[in-house]
Amino acid sequence: MTLFTNYYETVAVILFGIGLTTLLLHKNMIKKIMGFNIMDTAIYLFLTAKGYIVGRLAPIVVNNDLSVETYVNPIPSGLVLTGIVVSVSVTALMLAITVRLYRRYGTLDIDEIAFRAKREEI
Repeated sequence: MTLFTNYYETVAVILFGIGLTTLLLHKNMIKKIMGFNIMDTAIYLFLTAKGYIVGRLAPIVVNNDLSVETYVNPIPSGLVLTGIVVSVSVTALMLAITVRLYRRYGTLDIDEIAFRAKREEI
């Protein structure tokens, strides 16, 4: 029964599994980056779901009410925002490296890139 009451967490775990499967099973580097981004999104959904409390307000003081029970904890929201910024930066870096590898080796298949790179060493 808790599976249906915690449906945000359930969806986050399913998304994480989809992203991990995509990351591990595909050889195309763009698909690997997409899997990594799906995993990031699942983590942000999970943190957001855990940080939200029904009936509480955003952590902005209203009517001088300083009671802790009135507001949600702002730390999970801050972690999610920081994670999104880091994720965008990491994604940009991964895409830039992917473009450079494609220009050098002419493929996005990671096994083929490794094979061609090893052949260049010899």
